[in-house]
Amino acid sequence: MKIFISSIAILGLGITLLSIDNNNLVVAQSATSEEFIARGTEPFWSINVSKRGIVYTSPDKPKQTFPYVTPLKADGRTENLVRVYRLSGKGNNLLIIKQVDNCSDGMSDKKYAYSATAILGNRVLDGCAEKK
Repeated sequence: MKIFISSIAILGLGITLLSIDNNNLVVAQSATSEEFIARGTEPFWSINVSKRGIVYTSPDKPKQTFPYVTPLKADGRTENLVRVYRLSGKGNNLLIIKQVDNCSDGMSDKKYAYSATAILGNRVLDGCAEKK
């Protein structure tokens, strides 16, 4: 009986941490999810990755919010090296965060530990990222 009750408790926890959105993407609601901010210049843009969702902002576009999706990692590599977020919605929207030695935003002397590439529909944005 204890094994049966434990199995039900573990199953319930798994359902609480993972759910499926309309596009069949796994939506993570784990408290251990990484949080990043990615930024780019020319044009200016930013993407905040948090436990609540992924938010894209730009001066020339309205703010877009995407559900948080569990990132894919590169085969044979650690999770910390490359993360690929599939952003739900119309089109093939992706955010790729890759660990690098130095990423420069081209506007300041600040060096970032991650590069960021965002593909939003037909737009490809390149920039840098850091952990929050």
